[in-house]
Amino acid sequence: MTTFSLRHLGGPTSLITYGGVRFLTDPTFDEPGEYPIGNRVLVKTTGPVASPAEVGAVDAVLLSHDQHSDNLDHGGRAYLETAPLVLTTTSGAERLGGTARALPNWEHVEVGGVRVTGMPALHGPEGAESKVGEVTGFLLSAEGLPTVYVSGDNASLALVREIADRVGPVPIAVLFAGGARTPLIDDFLTLPSAAAADAAEILGAADVVPLHFQGWGHFTQGADTLAEAFAGTPTRLHLLKPGEEAEVR
Repeated sequence: MTTFSLRHLGGPTSLITYGGVRFLTDPTFDEPGEYPIGNRVLVKTTGPVASPAEVGAVDAVLLSHDQHSDNLDHGGRAYLETAPLVLTTTSGAERLGGTARALPNWEHVEVGGVRVTGMPALHGPEGAESKVGEVTGFLLSAEGLPTVYVSGDNASLALVREIADRVGPVPIAVLFAGGARTPLIDDFLTLPSAAAADAAEILGAADVVPLHFQGWGHFTQGADTLAEAFAGTPTRLHLLKPGEEAEVR
């Protein structure tokens, strides 16, 4: 019996089925293009492998943040209008309205028998929030099933340690791991590959599915560096191409 499955749709976007409940992470459905942010430009280099219609209905969207187009583009925003529930940051819920609901750190909501808990996240080094804005992660749990951590755009191993200390081993980790960098901050904005391997060790994760490491020009690391970082570790690394699916039974 499959307890967890994830279909990688590109960038940070994936369709997760867990405990019979369908979750979509950070929806991005646009074709390749440029997205100005102030005096910077984010460049999307690959298009989606599935349209919103092909994804279909989900029970909830897990949105790490709404303020950056690589996590929520035009097509993603249109998809949110059809979603019955969007779990995100406090500031994001205020901006989005509709079915968006704030999920503060360590608070939880039940979705079809799955408990979704807000997890702390930091989109860059200490002090970065004033420049990059608020982000969040998620923990999925259900009776009789292994817990699942979805990092969102978190770059802080200190927060990963806090999560591990509070909730114990997390068998399945979905890590945003492209080592993103932009001129805004002279440091990684998401986990680089070596830090992703460290995060897996801290969490005690038996299975890791990396996301958000391809499809955008500001990623500095990708599949090759992830494979190298996890080589020799006990973690099963599910290194998916867009359109591929991982299952944990």
